[in-house]
Amino acid sequence: MFKVLDKIGSVVLLFGRIFQKPEKNTMYWQELLRQMNQIGVESIPIVAVVALFIGAVTAVQFAYQIQDFMVPVYYVGFIVRDSMIIEMAPTISCMILAGKVGSNIASELGNMRITSQIDAMEIMGINTPGYLLGSKILAALITIPALIVIAAFVGMLGGLIATVFADISTIQEYERGLRAWFLPFNVRLMMTKGIVFSIILSSVSCYQGYTVQGGAIQIGQASTRAVVLSNILILIADYFIAFALLK
Repeated sequence: MFKVLDKIGSVVLLFGRIFQKPEKNTMYWQELLRQMNQIGVESIPIVAVVALFIGAVTAVQFAYQIQDFMVPVYYVGFIVRDSMIIEMAPTISCMILAGKVGSNIASELGNMRITSQIDAMEIMGINTPGYLLGSKILAALITIPALIVIAAFVGMLGGLIATVFADISTIQEYERGLRAWFLPFNVRLMMTKGIVFSIILSSVSCYQGYTVQGGAIQIGQASTRAVVLSNILILIADYFIAFALLK
């Protein structure tokens, strides 16, 4: 019990230091831009490829399910749109990013820790939680929701390509499904998930990397823990968000 409380206290104190006043705004701004490029821009290809095929698979499989029923074919576009917006784009994209971005953050910070770079920054008077952790969390909070929007759009485009090339429906029928029964609430739900998931995967990865002790083996273990724990917490948060907002 005391170990759990001690762990919670150390986490709160560590992340509390993020909100201290920056020593030099320019330095923090440059690091934020670097992290936005690393977390956001460099992740666009993998997010787009995954979303493209998720949308295509969803369209083909749903079309297969309704082929023996009297269901209008334009429902394919409707299902692809809502599945991408509500679940696939935010959840699957963030789980993919937990593997790519999360492991990279944990290994980068872990390497800085075991090579005493973080200690050197502390001696120089730099607030390392604010400079190293805060910039990464803020960059994730800015870029990951944008990546989710891209994933939703590309997923719907993938569904269009799959249905047209497989001669399941026409462009006009698919577009009709995309426009049918649209609820703005679903977009707000998607963005809520994106914000929560980005905070989870970035903060967990930062903590695992920042607190590494040991050597190269421990860095690998920290990266693994960051990915696994982030994915578990993302799925748990996904359930509670759905339960709270969709009941």
